[in-house]
Amino acid sequence: MLELLRTKAWVRRSLSGLSIVLLLGGLALVGYPFFTNVWQSRLQTKLTKQLASPQLEQAYRERKVETGDSLTRIRIPAIDVDVVVVEGITPSALRAGAGHYPQTPLPCETGNVSIAGHRTTYGKPFGNLDRLKAGDTIELTTPIGGCVYQLTKAPFAVDPNDLSVIDATPDRSITLTTCHPRGSAAQRLIVKGTWVKNLPA
Repeated sequence: MLELLRTKAWVRRSLSGLSIVLLLGGLALVGYPFFTNVWQSRLQTKLTKQLASPQLEQAYRERKVETGDSLTRIRIPAIDVDVVVVEGITPSALRAGAGHYPQTPLPCETGNVSIAGHRTTYGKPFGNLDRLKAGDTIELTTPIGGCVYQLTKAPFAVDPNDLSVIDATPDRSITLTTCHPRGSAAQRLIVKGTWVKNLPA
C-alpha cells in the first residue's frame, strides 16, 4: 500500500478525496442537530407570540387553526419541557418540535388528545420522555384555557406502525409519541395520561 501511495498519484488523490468526503460527512452529522435546534428556537419565539394573539384565539374558537400554526403550550415539569405545540404532524410542522395529530380532539376536550414530538432534533422536546413515571403531570395551555393530565403508567414502546395508541377514548386523555430508542425510528415511545383538572382561561 505504501508503495502505491509513493508511485501512484491517483491513489493519493483518491485517498485525499475520500478523507474530505468523510470529514464533511462527520461535520454534517454533528452539525445537523445543532442547526435544527437553532431553527426550532427561533420558530418557538414566533409561535409564542402567535399563541397569544387575538387572531389565533378566534381561529381556535372556530376550529380553523392551520397546519403549522400555534395550538397549545405543553409543560411537563418533571423533565423541564415547555414548548408551543403546532397543529399537524407534517415534516414542516414538526420543525416546531412538537405537533398535534389533527384527527384527535383539541387539547382538554373529551377524547384522546395526541401529540408527536422530536427526540433528538428540532429542540428535542420529547428527548427525555422515557424518564417520566406514573403520577407525573402534563399541562396544556390554549388560547381559551388549559388543563392538567396525569400519567397513569410508565412510558412504553410500540411498533412504529401501531396507531391504535391514538385511538379515540370515551374520557379525557392524552397521548404523547416520539421515536424510540433515542436516534432511531425502530419503535415509538408512548406516554399516556388522564385528565385531572381544568386551568382558568
